[in-house]
Amino acid sequence: MAACVKELHRCMFSLRLLRNLRLQNERFISTSLCHNNEEPPKFTPPSKPVIIDKTQTVASLRKFLSPEFIPPRQRTNPFKFSIERKDMISRRKVLNIPEFYVGSILAVTMADPNASGKTNRFVGICTQRGGKGLGATFILRNIINNQGVELCYELYSPRIQKIDVLKLEKRLDDNLMYLRDALTEYSTVDPDMKPVPFSPTGEVPVNKLKVKMRPKPWSKRWERPKFNVQGIRFDLSLTPEQMEHAQKWAEPWREYDMLKEYDTTELEEKIFREVQQEMSK
Repeated sequence: MAACVKELHRCMFSLRLLRNLRLQNERFISTSLCHNNEEPPKFTPPSKPVIIDKTQTVASLRKFLSPEFIPPRQRTNPFKFSIERKDMISRRKVLNIPEFYVGSILAVTMADPNASGKTNRFVGICTQRGGKGLGATFILRNIINNQGVELCYELYSPRIQKIDVLKLEKRLDDNLMYLRDALTEYSTVDPDMKPVPFSPTGEVPVNKLKVKMRPKPWSKRWERPKFNVQGIRFDLSLTPEQMEHAQKWAEPWREYDMLKEYDTTELEEKIFREVQQEMSK
């Protein structure tokens, strides 16, 4: 009898042990299933990069108004200049006229009037900008075969097909016609020059180069104060006596001439808004 009771206790202990092992196995299996059935994290595709068209004009990034839009201070009919502005804007919608200054290096492609379908391309440094309205002009200078060559272009001429700015910069002077009397190295530009990248928002770089002149005679007396030239090394070309003699031609009263220059701030703001509004149409 005692042996039967002992055997019964052993069987009950074995059953209890088997049940505990089965419960542990079920818990492990359920936990594994839960981990396996967990949804993987969703894949988020990267955002598309913003593509910037570098070929478009960026006139809106830097406020620039071409100087021929400002009418001269004289007794003329303002209606004439308003009509010319409309023609200028219409031309600019067909031809991209970039921002450039005296001292910038440009490449101009123009239709050849003597050969149908042919074009001529000239590369040079801009030495002068003049004229107002549709009569605006600019001059390019370069040295070709040891000979100085200058071409004067009408900015709004229908013959101009393309204007490329190879190097955008300013100079110390607003007129570089004295390069005619300077050494040829200061006017020489490579016709195959590649464009130099520039910032469309930052300040336009100023080239503070001062040129060395050839021996006299010059085309003009550039040392006289009325020209107010900053980009010439006069100390390498003239003696102190010559510089002192040039000061006798000074005109100190010109800085007090109120009719020589006038404030065009409000006029520039008005014309700039008009041009931007018409160009955006």
